[in-house]
Amino acid sequence: MANGWESKSVEEQQIDQQEQIESQQKTDEKERRGRLMAEEARKVQALKLTRARICEQLSRTSNERYTMLLNTELQQIDGELAKLG
Repeated sequence: MANGWESKSVEEQQIDQQEQIESQQKTDEKERRGRLMAEEARKVQALKLTRARICEQLSRTSNERYTMLLNTELQQIDGELAKLG
């Protein structure tokens, strides 16, 4: 009878350990998703700030070549924002 109890205890320990592993994996996945979302939000914010800076430079320049360059950069940033947003 003692062997039966020991076996059950080992089984319970294995089940508990498996449940802890699964719980840790779920927690790790949630944290990973949270970090990815935060990183994406930072990228979007940085792109928006860069876009605002370029728009400011566009309003101040009278050089055609520089205007073309800034418009090209603006299109690239808008494309990246569309991918992320």
